[in-house]
Amino acid sequence: MSLENKVAIVTGGNSGIGEAIVLALAGLGANIVIDFVVHPEATESLEQQLTKLGRKSVGVDADVSKPADLQKLVDAAVTNFGRVDIMVNNAGIETRTSVLDTTEDQYDRVLDINLKSAFFGTQIAARQMIKQGGGGRIINVTSVHEDWPMPGNTAYCLSKGGMRMLTRTAGVELAPHGILVTGVGPGAVATPINLGTMNDPALLAKLDAAIPIGRMAKPEEIANVVAFLAGDGASYLTATTIFADGGIMQSSVGL
Repeated sequence: MSLENKVAIVTGGNSGIGEAIVLALAGLGANIVIDFVVHPEATESLEQQLTKLGRKSVGVDADVSKPADLQKLVDAAVTNFGRVDIMVNNAGIETRTSVLDTTEDQYDRVLDINLKSAFFGTQIAARQMIKQGGGGRIINVTSVHEDWPMPGNTAYCLSKGGMRMLTRTAGVELAPHGILVTGVGPGAVATPINLGTMNDPALLAKLDAAIPIGRMAKPEEIANVVAFLAGDGASYLTATTIFADGGIMQSSVGL
């Protein structure tokens, strides 16, 4: 599978799953626009890695909760590389708060960064793909919690549930343009967002025991699914989510 001469945008691209996605797509030949809002030094380090791979990249400081900044990402892709072929809506946060104690500010922040960014990222990227011709791929990094409740993390679950329907509806709407829209739903992944669990042996053991495969995913295992969806092997996939969760959504206490 090759993504040679393809151009990808990855939101939240300088750490965690996003960084792994950048490396996976670049490893297959794509040139990359790396979105970030913090740690510019991490973006610079990642750009250096891509240069060693023979790939071109550009880091863009863009707040994905703002449509104008999402437009800035697309403009950077067109200015530097001539087009946009792959849009990966990956940026996301959580507050780990319940329906009873989530504040309006927390709700707005989670929905803006997770769902609003994916909606307008999809819209703005799709408009460019239609303008340039040739179709494209839009990949939303959601979560098992687009379908699976997580008590105590309500706003996050709402945002991911919204991404589920964005993927399905936009996938149907954009299919006539040759633009395929898919989701990747990770389970537990060994990234900074899960350090609290990873640094607590009891919590980590409890989590691992709940996963049929018996461990958290590595970021690159999620990135490999994204890379597959970006390539020719996924040419008949749209309006659906692939769950990469080690089987956790299907686990049972056996009663």
